[in-house]
Amino acid sequence: MHQHTKSFQLENGEQLENLQIAYHTYGTLNEQKNNVIWVCHALTANADVLDWWKGLFGENSLFNPNDHYIICANVLGSHYGSTNPLSTNTVNGLPYYLSFPQFTIRDLVSAHQILASHLEINHIKVLIGGSLGGQQALEWSIAEPNKIENLVIMATNAVHSPWGIAFNESQRLAITTDRTFFANKPNGGAKGLKTARSIALLSYRTYSAYGNTQLESVNEKTDNFRASSYQNYQGEKLINRFNAYSYYYLTKAMDSHNVGRNRKSIIDALKEIKANTLVIGIENDVLFPLTEQKFLADHIEDAQFCALKSDYGHDGFLIETDALTHVIGNFIKDSTNKKIIKFNKTA
Repeated sequence: MHQHTKSFQLENGEQLENLQIAYHTYGTLNEQKNNVIWVCHALTANADVLDWWKGLFGENSLFNPNDHYIICANVLGSHYGSTNPLSTNTVNGLPYYLSFPQFTIRDLVSAHQILASHLEINHIKVLIGGSLGGQQALEWSIAEPNKIENLVIMATNAVHSPWGIAFNESQRLAITTDRTFFANKPNGGAKGLKTARSIALLSYRTYSAYGNTQLESVNEKTDNFRASSYQNYQGEKLINRFNAYSYYYLTKAMDSHNVGRNRKSIIDALKEIKANTLVIGIENDVLFPLTEQKFLADHIEDAQFCALKSDYGHDGFLIETDALTHVIGNFIKDSTNKKIIKFNKTA
């Protein structure tokens, strides 16, 4: 846990005192300080990347603590240790709840930058993230282009779409129909959050995924379907580990994502990225369609693009770790070779 001693100013001008940033590190920083892998997590994940991105991170995986210094920070507003709506407001000694200031993707990145400074990290070998994590990684690469050597972003976009915002607003409407959300208690809005999760799953997965996993084995049923049980189960699972207030604010942050804000344009902002960039999309991603990743690859200089097939849709970036290991591994090898060639030419 890092305790920031200075006031933390948000993009909207509001300030937070006593900012806490929860984070995990794995492995050892080498003498050259050039083996840092920084992971930006998605909406309801946490800083323990070895737990939720198994197959890509961990022992015997592409990113393992024996070779790399892996860092993952819990984002501002999240339930898992960083300052969030359930944290204590130093002004009145009470939890913030709905008085928590609204924040943006850029504020999440600002907190990452504070942690990187605290850890004395001036160079990131690979900055990686998907979905909300990809939005963070993209913003960071624009804000500090000389700090990021390799950028790997997947199932993400340059600006959050009206479609994505509509999905998020539908989830927030579900949360706010639960009157307990306004009761200022830690489990407020839990029933609404359960419904929100059910809505979200329809954008994370696909028709094929439900057909493959929730299809009934008999023809006689008229109720109590597997798909119904699955939606309920996933909703209960989330409300047992997350809170409605963090979810509400984090979806607002996702809606705020636009790399062109207060810059010349979206395309000009993407041109600021200097990192070797790999953009990965999922062919049947409903929430972040492939066209959004193609746009990124088209406008980030020399970016590589890869489209993956997955029955899991948007969630494929978390599940298809074998394919990701192959694609990302080859990308990093190619980038390393290019760096060696460039060094030899200039030596």
